[in-house]
Amino acid sequence: MESMNFDLASTPVTEVNRFLHKDAADKGTRMVRITNPDGAHNIAVGLDLPIEIEIDGHAGYYAAGMNKEAKVTILGSASTGVAENMMSGRVHVKGFASNAAGASAHGGMLVIEGDAGLRCGISLKGADIVVKGSVGSFSAFMAQAGRLVVCGDAGDALGDSLYEAVLYVRGSIKSLGADPREEPMTGADVEAVAHVLSATGPSFAALQPKACARHATGTST
Repeated sequence: MESMNFDLASTPVTEVNRFLHKDAADKGTRMVRITNPDGAHNIAVGLDLPIEIEIDGHAGYYAAGMNKEAKVTILGSASTGVAENMMSGRVHVKGFASNAAGASAHGGMLVIEGDAGLRCGISLKGADIVVKGSVGSFSAFMAQAGRLVVCGDAGDALGDSLYEAVLYVRGSIKSLGADPREEPMTGADVEAVAHVLSATGPSFAALQPKACARHATGTST
């Protein structure tokens, strides 16, 4: 059983998650497609296996939260906390991501093709987050490790209480928080951004490292 389809119009999210947690590995399932999500919460949370998940529509709170190894694609927007506390794998949101996208993410990659709301990457702990659009205020608040690449603009208090995470912004920064400092891009930065963007897929092909003009980094005191 290499693939499975679930329709949330007739199947509860708990049943889908139960299959992903208990049965998918035993049955050799490599691909799961979920239709009619209609903003349901907690879709594909706590995954701990190398599987591909496609959510065909908009997802609610904490979609793909606590992800490990899985590749999750949301063909729509995602509400609060998408990819929260992700450990590894990849989460790709084709639309808008609401507040606290990638919160406390330890590893893996979160790709957002639209804008992200407030506190994107809050308490980031090692993951890479790439936002094709802009991010809201207090993004990367208390970010401790990892990289946030913003191909649009950043709102107020970017990186407030920043530790050692690195933030790259192509557009304008409305204001920096208390701890980060703005620095010129170095050759190492250009190489790092090129590496991150190359991993996002063809939709980011035009956004090469020269597009990321600002680099903010700092250490919280």
